[in-house]
Amino acid sequence: MAATENHDELVNPPRISDATLRDSAHMAGVEFGPRDAAAIAGLLVRTGVELVEVGMVSGPGSKDAPLVEAVHDAVGPERGMTLLVVRDRQQVARALDEAERLGVRHIMYSIPTSEQHARLKLGTPSAKFLNALARSAITQAKERGFHVTFSGEDGARTPRERLVPYVTAGFEAGADRFRLAETVACLSPWQMETVIGELTAIDGSEIEIHSHNMLGMAVANSLAAVRAGARWVSATVGGIGERGGNAPLAELLTALRVVHGDTRFDLGHLTELSRIALRGAGLGTAFQSGPTTPHAFAYELPGQLSHPEAYETLPAELVGGSRELRVRTRLTPALVTWALADSGTSVDIDAFTGWLTDRQQNTGGPLLDRDAIRKAAIDFQAA
Repeated sequence: MAATENHDELVNPPRISDATLRDSAHMAGVEFGPRDAAAIAGLLVRTGVELVEVGMVSGPGSKDAPLVEAVHDAVGPERGMTLLVVRDRQQVARALDEAERLGVRHIMYSIPTSEQHARLKLGTPSAKFLNALARSAITQAKERGFHVTFSGEDGARTPRERLVPYVTAGFEAGADRFRLAETVACLSPWQMETVIGELTAIDGSEIEIHSHNMLGMAVANSLAAVRAGARWVSATVGGIGERGGNAPLAELLTALRVVHGDTRFDLGHLTELSRIALRGAGLGTAFQSGPTTPHAFAYELPGQLSHPEAYETLPAELVGGSRELRVRTRLTPALVTWALADSGTSVDIDAFTGWLTDRQQNTGGPLLDRDAIRKAAIDFQAA
């Protein structure tokens, strides 16, 4: 008997959002251009993906504006969703202003929910502050007419007694959907089913799962979340993304077809999608997810380098790897400061950062690691 004749049919098959142009575009050293963004978005929609998540906005002058605009031109703003960073009320207002300028209609708030991430990014682990900030951000967005998904960044490690009241508060404030982000892969499928079940039990809730693949269980955890009532699954083309990659779109859609008999999607575009995405990401002809790849412990955000325990399921050294910086043009003074620490090289950090950013842009952005930045600092001194 063929596998598709022995499937477990889903009562509520999930809707799919794709984060290739947001999560993958912010993995170390990966930068998509507008042309690739438009091509990827078009193929995703033709495949049957309902939302294309693109870019990240924290305030005016977003570097991801060209990607957002390219996706809107290709598939329309109603099929796009852009992530907005949440840190305080004033910053949220600036981010919403920028989203309105770009014509964004769907936003996804990135809000750290675990005590560890909240302490790092919000300055306090207080659950009361977290819930008040989420309520304020959601209310501001709904008053402006946005469709709002709010996240639980590092939600998989957030205790039930902290997570459930937070999600409840978000829906009471008018949010349309909640995304559980398995920022640090740590759950088994059966644990995921329990966590999601507690969230889908909240009145008026609509739940999405966004898994990372460091433990190789992102697709399994996504399917477990669907069994527990999640209505949306977030994936990326080829599974490319930070921290061991994300739930790979092709594996997810083919698993839905084989295991659950779900034939809603046009799978014929998947190979072309992978080819374009991997080429645009500069990852060669294939991307391997998991903890033993050169990308698994590579970062381009200084907070990830200085506080790796907040982002890692297990340390790089445990699997014989090492932690490294990889960046193209998204250089910041904090990142350069980390790269030059203990190097014996002294430069004006702000001036050097601007100089190196310009050089990267003018030369096509070759990939930089810590040693390359240190060498560039010596060139800067000699210039």
